[in-house]
Amino acid sequence: MSLFRTIPTTGDFSSLFRLLDDYDTHRQSRSQVPSMRAFAPRFDVRETEDAYHFDGELPGIAQKDIDIEFSDPQTLVIKGRSAREYHTPEASETEEAQGEETDVVKAEKKARFWVSERSVGEFHRSFTFPSRVDQDNVKASLKNGILSVAVPKATAQGTKKITIE
Repeated sequence: MSLFRTIPTTGDFSSLFRLLDDYDTHRQSRSQVPSMRAFAPRFDVRETEDAYHFDGELPGIAQKDIDIEFSDPQTLVIKGRSAREYHTPEASETEEAQGEETDVVKAEKKARFWVSERSVGEFHRSFTFPSRVDQDNVKASLKNGILSVAVPKATAQGTKKITIE
């Protein structure tokens, strides 16, 4: 949503307004503490005859950092946390033996980010079902950064006749 209304004129100011919007978004993201950021992973949700299927992108997130639960009989909640990890190439054994810091280690201590695009922080997604589901037979798996959840639909309850004794 743009903060500025587009005013019809002879010149085109749309690029200027877009630039101002981008700057405002950038300032808001810099004021947040990185560990407190929230993001919403993307999910594909599809319905088959007997179940609802969710496939979500959670690259680099460990299984232990993901929670899947029902907040009520019709609402599935998927939440978790992602943290940044950096892996620096190992120093050669001779330099380690001499106790010298490598150029890579020195540079890492003084690192400044040029770009920071990875999603980090906490995420929370809720999905409400249009019909009853079978909470006891939900299956979930995490493979290659894709979380797959299958939620079976509940079987229709038929009428049950009660006999009088």
